[in-house]
Formats: sequence, structure tokens, C-alpha cells
Amino acid sequence: MILVYITNPDKKTAHKIGKFLVEKRLCACVNIFPIESYYWWKGKIEKTKEWIVIAKTLEKNYEKIKKEIKSIHPYTVPCIIKIKADVNKEYLDWIRSEIR
Repeated sequence: MILVYITNPDKKTAHKIGKFLVEKRLCACVNIFPIESYYWWKGKIEKTKEWIVIAKTLEKNYEKIKKEIKSIHPYTVPCIIKIKADVNKEYLDWIRSEIR
């Protein structure tokens, strides 16, 4: 199993992307929550409130997810991070049963 960590500019975008990924069955579940970020952008440090989507899926869907996110995400440089995760068998079985 992998987790796909995606930053978003606002709650509305995070929900749009999260729902899209679940509806397309690219992931079985998403978690959405607010964060505050510091980062370099165009030569200066920015501080921004953002919303995170963590999508729970299988490795085989990562490239599809990346492609879909890039096509609908408002950021010029979206953050799409793959995190490998160990998981209990029952949860992994459920993930496998829900995604395509």
C-alpha cells in the first residue's frame, strides 16, 4: 500500500480532488485536513494555510493519480508525494477490494 500526500490551496480544492480520486476508484479512502506551510517560492519564504489530501491506494495507481492530479490541480507545481506504508492484512484486503 502507498499513501499519496497532496497539498491544496483551500478546503474546496482538497475536497474536489479527494472525492475525484475516490469516485474514479484510484484510491479507497482519503483523509483531508488543514495545515500551515512555509516554503520557498520565487526567491522568498512564503507562509500559507493549505489543505492536505492523503489518499490510500496501491502502488499500481500512483502514475495514474499523478497524471490526474496534474490535470486538475490549480498549483503550478503541485506537491504529490508517494509514501510506502506497511498495513495490516485486513485493511490491505479492503483497499484492494475498493480500487481498480
